[in-house]
Amino acid sequence: MHSWEEIHAAYGLVSTGFVLPPRYNIAPSQAIVAIIRAASRDDAAGNVDALARVPALFGWGLVPSWARDPAMGARMTNARAETIAEKPSFRSAFRRRRCLIPASGFYEWQATGTGPKQPVWISRPDGGLISFAGLWEAWLGPDGSELETATIVTTEANETLRPYHHRMPVILNSDSFGTWLGNGTEDRFDMEAAGALLRPAPEDTVRVTPVGRAVNDIRNDGPELLTPHSLADDPPDQGELF
Repeated sequence: MHSWEEIHAAYGLVSTGFVLPPRYNIAPSQAIVAIIRAASRDDAAGNVDALARVPALFGWGLVPSWARDPAMGARMTNARAETIAEKPSFRSAFRRRRCLIPASGFYEWQATGTGPKQPVWISRPDGGLISFAGLWEAWLGPDGSELETATIVTTEANETLRPYHHRMPVILNSDSFGTWLGNGTEDRFDMEAAGALLRPAPEDTVRVTPVGRAVNDIRNDGPELLTPHSLADDPPDQGELF
C-alpha cells in the first residue's frame, strides 16, 4: 500500500494533517479518500490559493443533494461514464464536483465453472498509484445533519479486464488530473474536456494477480490479502470457506 507521503507527492496536495491507516479491503458505504479542488490558505499571510488540491474523506456511495433518503447511496457506488452528463443523480456532480480517488489497486472475481469464483487483485505493473475518476456530493438532512459521499466513474472494460468484468473504473493519468479536477474556477465546468477522458485504460495499464478468498469477507483487512494464490491449488474440501 502507498504511504501518505507518496500520495501527497503524486497529487501535489496541500498539507491538511489528514492521515488514515492503510486499508486492504474496502466495501461500499465505508470511508474512502478523494482528492478535490478547494480554496486553501497555505502561507503565513493567510493568502488563498484558489482551488488547491486537498484530500477529503467521503462515504462510498453517492447521495445526491436532492435525495430524500441517504440510503440510496448504497446503489450509487459507481456511475456509468456514458450517462453521467444527463442522469439526474450525477449530472450536477459531473459539472461541478469531480474528484480523484487514489488506490493501490482493486479486486474483481473470475468465474471458474461450477466452483467458487477466483478473486484477483488488479494493480499497476510498476506498483504505482491508480487514480480513479470520481464524483462527490454534499447532502443536508432535514435535521441539519451533513453527509459527503463519492462514487467511482466506470466505463467498458479493456481487453485485460474483460475476462473478469464487463466494466472497469475510469483510470486517469497524471497529465489529465488538471482537466478532470479543473485547473481554475471556470474550466472545472468544462464537461466536454472532462468527458473526453472517460474511456477504457490501455491494456498494459494494469496487471492481474490471483489472490485468496479471504478478501470475500470484509472483516478481513490486512496485507496478507494480497498474497498471490490460485484456488486451483486448494484441496477439494477447501472450496467453501466463505
